[in-house]
Amino acid sequence: MKKIVRLEGLQKKFGKFQALSDVTFNVNAGEVVGFIGPNGSGKSTTIRALLGIIKRDAGIAEIFGKDVWKDSLEIHKRISYVPGDVTLWGSLTGGEIIDLFLKLHGGGDERKRDYLIKRFELDPKKKAKGYSKGNRQKVGLIAALSVDSDLYIFDEPTSGLDPLMEAVFQEEVEKIKHAGKAILLSSHILSEVERLADKIVIIRQGKIVETGTLDELRHLTRTTITMSTEEDVSLMASINGVHDFIQKDNHVTFSADHQYMNDILKEATKLGVKTFEAVPPTLEDLFLRHYEG
Repeated sequence: MKKIVRLEGLQKKFGKFQALSDVTFNVNAGEVVGFIGPNGSGKSTTIRALLGIIKRDAGIAEIFGKDVWKDSLEIHKRISYVPGDVTLWGSLTGGEIIDLFLKLHGGGDERKRDYLIKRFELDPKKKAKGYSKGNRQKVGLIAALSVDSDLYIFDEPTSGLDPLMEAVFQEEVEKIKHAGKAILLSSHILSEVERLADKIVIIRQGKIVETGTLDELRHLTRTTITMSTEEDVSLMASINGVHDFIQKDNHVTFSADHQYMNDILKEATKLGVKTFEAVPPTLEDLFLRHYEG
């Protein structure tokens, strides 16, 4: 796959505070990378460094094989960016601002713009000063998605949108992904990242703590199993890798360590399985693994 974004050993300090330490990951063409972490973890600082807004202290930061600081003007011609809080000119209408953004970028698809205005249910004739936060986000999203870019960077893009509009955004992201575009998606909405992302990057205190596909990361947390058996199901409680055992009559729910799953299944069959359901860990489980407590 063609590498669009390359970060290796990215570091940034603000005074004595180490905001980023050895941040390393890539974004390829046709790939959605979910970039997650709580406020203050370094997500926005990483994105600002990628956009050439702040200068890194060390490491490699490239987009399209070009240095993000030295070649920012060339890079920006081929990217679209939506921040988590879009600031607009209050005296202009939403439609005027979208057109202005498209002209500043150097072009845009007017038919795509009109289509997106309808999809996101935006009133383009209304002054921006009367817009809610959600409508301000819609303006940014419509402008970004109306441009045929090679890289789309979304930093909390659906902040303020209702669930229906979140779904519209997700559908549009899937379209640009299938068109071979690269997408870096930073979001607090873990279900959104779980649906869209091909690869997950989890950042904590300025360091990357996990990276990989959701399937690759699922081994890090336990699978939830619900089952019932013909024989005494309580015997399952003593098997290695079984945790949080909750029994009601001959039905049981427990969490299971990935490395013991084969042993657990063997013991379950000895008891005469009647029902069995295994639910893999969610992205939220992976996230909480690093932040709870």
